[in-house]
Amino acid sequence: MKSGNFHFLDFVLKEWLLFAAAAGLFATSLYLKRIPSYSRDEFEVLFLLASLFMAVKGLEESGLMSRFSQWLECGSFLPLKLVMATFILSMVVTNDVSLVMVVPLTLMLNLPRKGMVVILEAFAANTGSALTPFGNPQNLFIYWRYHIDPLRFILTMLPFALFFGVLLGVGALFLGGRSRVCEGRSTVVVSKKAFIYGIFLLIMVLTVFHMVPLWLGIGVILYAALFDRRSLKIDYMLLLTFFCFFGLADNFKVMLPSLIARSKNTFLLSALVSQVISNVPAAILLADFTTKWKALLWGTNVGGFGSLVGSLANLIAYKFYVAEEKNSHLLGFTLQFLLLGYLAFLLGTLLYMILF
Repeated sequence: MKSGNFHFLDFVLKEWLLFAAAAGLFATSLYLKRIPSYSRDEFEVLFLLASLFMAVKGLEESGLMSRFSQWLECGSFLPLKLVMATFILSMVVTNDVSLVMVVPLTLMLNLPRKGMVVILEAFAANTGSALTPFGNPQNLFIYWRYHIDPLRFILTMLPFALFFGVLLGVGALFLGGRSRVCEGRSTVVVSKKAFIYGIFLLIMVLTVFHMVPLWLGIGVILYAALFDRRSLKIDYMLLLTFFCFFGLADNFKVMLPSLIARSKNTFLLSALVSQVISNVPAAILLADFTTKWKALLWGTNVGGFGSLVGSLANLIAYKFYVAEEKNSHLLGFTLQFLLLGYLAFLLGTLLYMILF
């Protein structure tokens, strides 16, 4: 019985964010006396994430990621390469997808201060994705909603991306840059499944760009279920956490409109609201109340820093790390994530005030 209690306590500590989201969802639903509504887009996001996770898990099980990590580990400036890879990838394949690809690879590597590298990767994903209209969902929404010229959009967010890109690069350099000698190490064998899962991952990335239909994602689920059940072992608690936060955001949409209507500072409000309901719902919620697209764009991207729910990318990086590391590191990692996140939030706010 005692052992069972300890296992349950470990589970609660590991999944505290899920319990907090579920408690918030229950409390706000009880207060409003309503059941939150979920949009089709939100269920599509959950399906897309599940398919992506399975494709990446399949690549991991095939040995391809181990082979790549083995090759990568032997080079110089490993943390810098990982952080900058996330930064660049997020501009093209969105912040969430870039983290799904890079963080599992990072966790497979033998490198010191792994938690700090994951935190910088999360920040790099939020920073790089801010530069392009399709880098993250709130950018795409604002871009279409306000009919913004692509070049004007990029120039608006260029100072943000450059400022934090340089900071993150310098920070990654301090995490280590020595070259590692890997001669004599046995090479990891890659199975033929890597090719199949590589195709599935490509399909899911194209789905993000709306180049192929979302329903094709069922292919990776069926393949894993029929031929490779180990790839079904993804983080379902993370998907449930997203589900709870989507419902919580819907409840906040009912509770916040009067406060929003009275506010005159679009940037500050969007950044602060993002801390509670995440930056994507914040952008959708506030767009009905303002014509100041630059303030909304900056506010929701700066709001991606700070709390763990400021951006769904934060949740992905956090949960990947927590799932792999021991609970003894959880508190320190969480505090470190929050402290550095709110420091970035403050710097982003100051940068906006200086520029605009």
